[in-house]
Amino acid sequence: MNRIKEVLEEKGIKQTWLAERLGKSYNMVNGYVQNRQQPRLEILNEIADILNVDVRELIISNKEK
Repeated sequence: MNRIKEVLEEKGIKQTWLAERLGKSYNMVNGYVQNRQQPRLEILNEIADILNVDVRELIISNKEK
């Protein structure tokens, strides 16, 4: 599971903008945002760079703190 949707909302960024920056279709990015599919690690790193966040902010931990 990822937090891409939450990070986009926090930053006020639209999925269409992210799709353009990634060079991916809106449908592909929407799949990531809705957690219907998960991006490869390389893509997740690229998303983190574009959004200027640590890649760990985009991932929901499987461990409780």
